[in-house]
Amino acid sequence: MSMFFWKKKKKNDAPREEEPALEPSTDNDDPALTPEIEHEVNDEPDVEILEEIDEAPVPAHTPIADEKEQEELADDSEEGGWLSRLTSGLSKSTKKMTQGITDLVTKKKLDEEALEELEDILIAADLGPQTAMKIVEDFSKTRFGKDIAEDEIKEALSEGITAILDPVAKPLEIKKPANGPFVILVCGVNGAGKTTTIGKLAYQLHYQQKYSVMMAAGDTFRAAAVEQLEIWAQRVGCKLLKKDVGADAASVAYEAYEQAKAENVDVLMIDTAGRLQNKKNLMEELQKVIRVLQKQDEALPHSCLLVLDATTGQNAFSQVETFKEMVDVSGLIVTKLDGSAKGGVLVGLADQFGLPVHAVGVGETIEDLQPFQAREYANALVGIID
Repeated sequence: MSMFFWKKKKKNDAPREEEPALEPSTDNDDPALTPEIEHEVNDEPDVEILEEIDEAPVPAHTPIADEKEQEELADDSEEGGWLSRLTSGLSKSTKKMTQGITDLVTKKKLDEEALEELEDILIAADLGPQTAMKIVEDFSKTRFGKDIAEDEIKEALSEGITAILDPVAKPLEIKKPANGPFVILVCGVNGAGKTTTIGKLAYQLHYQQKYSVMMAAGDTFRAAAVEQLEIWAQRVGCKLLKKDVGADAASVAYEAYEQAKAENVDVLMIDTAGRLQNKKNLMEELQKVIRVLQKQDEALPHSCLLVLDATTGQNAFSQVETFKEMVDVSGLIVTKLDGSAKGGVLVGLADQFGLPVHAVGVGETIEDLQPFQAREYANALVGIID
């Protein structure tokens, strides 16, 4: 009997590209949230609480914009809804992977050369060398030397990817303490989409899950972050605590917690700065925020979410490592998958770090941040259409 052995390539030591200098923030990635705001934040009172209201006001829209948004928000059926948006959002990543698979099947048999090419395809899709090698190795155990078909490869890859993603596909659970709010600290580099993510999560928690929600504008170094969070608070009918630009972020967090506790708010979401250009200062600031919160309750914060921009590809790995040094990251939210050909990075992150992935964003509308589902994501990534 002939025996076939596939020699794995040693790609674990492949150099990871250095994180580029960060551009000015692009947190405001929702075109519905770009009204002209001319006032200076310093003109605002030192602390302002926006009272919760039954019907949330929204920034002024044009009739055309209102009609377009209603069409987008109404598109939530299974057909043409979230699954469709997920598939469309991952189309750039899918195209890169499926083209490579199509070229691969011309070889007919799965030999060592074909396995190496398949591994290269997965690395090109930003799964990372280690994860790509693991999937291909498992794939080769039962198929080496056999004829291969495109659909068979896609199904096998989806199975392998799903096996990696299933353990980390966990929804964000809110467990309100008996005394005080459930506190979520939201971290991430400037431009990852923290402010928009906070707004969309607040919408889901407030309108869909019926929690009372307060936001705290803890990124006090950027007036734009404060202003955009204020717009989101108005839009989704949530309370907001903000202070002057340049104020102490820990003070904002402390006062927000006291206010939320006094008013029996269910969930407090705290925005934070993300200036990795000066890692030392950022680390000190985040750790100070946590120390100050823990003067109120040692269990705070209950959740620390890291928001990652999928378009950064392999740089997402270094961002996770950096923020894990600063805070106890409890879960990930991956945004901007609709603008990236690097959707495979989420698979590599799940494989390497094992952190829960709570949600993914595949569009700009308020409904386009959804709980992460492993099988749907794997199928969409490899181009399997149900």
